[in-house]
Order: sequence, then structure tokens, then C-alpha cells
Amino acid sequence: MAEKHLNELPPDLRRLYAKAVEAAQRDNHDYALTLFCQVLKLEPGMFDARKALRAAQAAKSAGASTGFFKKMISSAGSSPQITKAKFALSKNPAEAMAIAEEVLNGDANNPFAHRIIVDAAQALELPQTAVLSLETMVRQSPKDKHLVVEFANTVAQAGVNAAVAEKYLDELIRTTPYDPDLQQAQKNLSAHKTMDEGGYGALEDGKGSYRDILKNKEEAVSLEQEQRSQKTEDVALRLIEEYETRLITEPNNQKLIRSLAELYTQKNQFARALTLYERLRSSELGSDAALDRAIAETTVRQYDFQIAQLNPFDEGTSEKIAAINAEKTAFQLAECQKRVEKYPTDLAIRFELGQLYFAAGKIGEAIAEFQKAQQNAHKRIAAMSFLAQCFAKRGMNDSAVRTLQNAIKEKPAFDEEKKDLIYQLGCVFEKMGKKAEAIEQFLIIYESDVTYRDVGAKVDAHYAGQ
Repeated sequence: MAEKHLNELPPDLRRLYAKAVEAAQRDNHDYALTLFCQVLKLEPGMFDARKALRAAQAAKSAGASTGFFKKMISSAGSSPQITKAKFALSKNPAEAMAIAEEVLNGDANNPFAHRIIVDAAQALELPQTAVLSLETMVRQSPKDKHLVVEFANTVAQAGVNAAVAEKYLDELIRTTPYDPDLQQAQKNLSAHKTMDEGGYGALEDGKGSYRDILKNKEEAVSLEQEQRSQKTEDVALRLIEEYETRLITEPNNQKLIRSLAELYTQKNQFARALTLYERLRSSELGSDAALDRAIAETTVRQYDFQIAQLNPFDEGTSEKIAAINAEKTAFQLAECQKRVEKYPTDLAIRFELGQLYFAAGKIGEAIAEFQKAQQNAHKRIAAMSFLAQCFAKRGMNDSAVRTLQNAIKEKPAFDEEKKDLIYQLGCVFEKMGKKAEAIEQFLIIYESDVTYRDVGAKVDAHYAGQ
């Protein structure tokens, strides 16, 4: 589904939209909201109506009563309408969006309703609609890194509101200058901005000229080269040479040092990369969680590179690999434990430590970390998934079932993560000897994705046995 504008609508919808605009101009908010919602029910991709509806909702909320009661409504994520919208999201995103708009008609800033609209808009491929709700959410939670990054990436995809997204990114980067997610989002926006300012957007509208585009061609090419996740050898070497030259005259450019360290890591020159990272850590800005993580990841890549250099046919190679892996595992655990001590409230690091404990077979320690990590909204479902696996490994199958069922309830979209949760639940039921309950879970996946893992074989075997 593509987003549409007023001139793309049939005459009857244009007349309905005009009535809605007139009602909004007369401050007849309720009538305007009803008419805008009617237009969007018939044409969910009508962006002009969505934008006008959002303005009308804001105008109505601005005149509504404020205080404790309204705050309680805004924070309620389990209202009947929100629950109904969550259930509709996977099967009918347009319906979920319509239900969420009804919530926003009474509370224009409800974050749960806006989240449903974002997820539904992405499912319907309506990026500008997603940007509209994400901007409202970011305005309310400007320090939520994951939300700001999502907003910036969606803006880059939609080609709108680049300046707004850039403002929120810059605010976060000032406090955490080494965060790779923020830096990548900033690069995405910069590339979009260059394309836009270079005249590509105007060219699509039939305005501008290729002369306008070509004058910014070199900058656009340079940005595009920097954005490639896997840079070709000649580009990487050129950038290293360029950055090393700049570093002589810009010795305190933190972003430059970080980018140079990333390039050296890519070229497997780990000693130089780690030297640059340590230079950042010893600077006046000091260390932060993202920088410490980057150093840890670079060291782990160094271990992996050592293994890759071994000749698999040489005698004793398997023992060498085992020794390096053991050293790597010990380093990862010790380093992550230090970061947890240094940043005890960072639940994402606790989730990482839980994963390391789980891989090392330290199930009790892993459970403790995952129980804490599930308080992080962005790690909650993944932490619950690992918790269930921990319980299953300890034979606590009832606890594993309850944990998986709770995680599945909290996951409205039927994506790969939800399939994994359902599959795990089926496997636990199998382990418990509950064949009917197990096959019920496998059938849920089978009906939409017969190729998922061994679900097809499990279901076929069940019916063959009957």
C-alpha cells in the first residue's frame, strides 16, 4: 500500500475530506475527528487526512482537562481498545490502526496507541504515517535511544522530517558520543539530507535539474562510501589514509578517532584499532558503555581472526582452536562482569551477561541476569525467551511454559521472534509428554510457514501417526 495525497482520491472522498477540514477550522473537533476517521477507514494511506487528523486530535486534547486522571489514561497500556488493537495488528493492520486512532481521538499523546500505529504503518508500507507517530513518541521520550534511532531510520526511509530527527539525534550524541547505533543513524540521515539538498527530491517532483545534483555529487559519493557496512578494500584504505591525515590537525576529534578505529577493525588491524579506542577512553570525555562494548567486540574479533588464520589440516589445530575459544570465553565473561559492575543500571549489559552465562552453561547465574534484563522494554521478550530455556534446562517445565505463554501474549506481531517463542513452547510440551498441546503450537506456525525449522516434519508425522 502506498501513501496517497488529496489529488489521488476519488471525488466523494475529497468532498468528505473538505468537510472534515471545514469542521476543524470551526473548532468542531468531534465532528472533524469523525469525518477524518471515515476518510482513513476507506483509504488508510491518505496521508493528508492522517496529518490533519493528528492536528485535530492535538487541538482537542489541548482543550481537554489535565491532571492526574488524564495522566492515568495516557499511561494505561491495557485498555480494552489498546488490547483489541494489539490482537488485530498481525491479521489486519489497517483495522488496528483505525482502533488506535479512536484512542488518540480522546488522548492525542497515548504512547501505546502511537506504537500500534507505527507497527501497523510499517506493515502496510506507509513510512510517512509511521514518522508522524514516531515524532510524537520521541517528543515525549527524547532520551529513549532505541526510539530516537527508530525515528531517524524511518525518517531516512520516508524522506521527510530529516531536520527534526537530526535534532533529537544530536542531543543524544552529545551525551553518548561513541554509541554506534546513534552514529549509524546519523550517517543514514546525512546521506538522505545530501540526496535531498542535492536536488534528487526536486527532480522527482519535476523540478530542479541534474546540474543541481552534480554539484553535490562528490559529497554524496563520499557519504555513500562511508555508509557501506562492508567497505571494499580500496575505499577502506582511502578512508584510513584520509582520516589519519585529518587526525594530525584534528587530534581531539572524537568522532574521527572512532571512525578510524572501526576502519582498522574492519581491516583486521586490531592493535591500531584498540590503541585508538584507548585514546578515546583516556580523553577528557572518559569512557562510556558504548565505548567499552566497542573495545570488547574488537578484542573478540581479534580472537576470531586468530582462529581463522590457523591451517585446519595442521596437526594440533583443533587443540589450538579450543584453547583460543576458552580464552575468548573467559575474556568475554570477565569483561562483561566488569561492565555490569561499572554500569549496574544498564539492563542491556545484564542481558548480554545472561547470554554469556547461558552459553557457558552457568544456568543459575543466567537466570538472575535475565530476570533483571526483562525490565528493559527493548530486551523483555528476548530475556523471557532465554529465561524459558533456562527453566527447561533445569527441568522446570511448568515455569518454562508459563514464561513462554506470557511472552507470546506480549508479542502481537507474528514475526520470527514470535514463531521462535511458539516453537519453544511446543518443544517444552513435547518434553512434558503433552503431545496434543505440542502439536497445537506447531500447527500455529505450520498454517503460515510450513518451512519453519522442522515444523513441517513434526506436523506430518503427527497426522501420519493418526
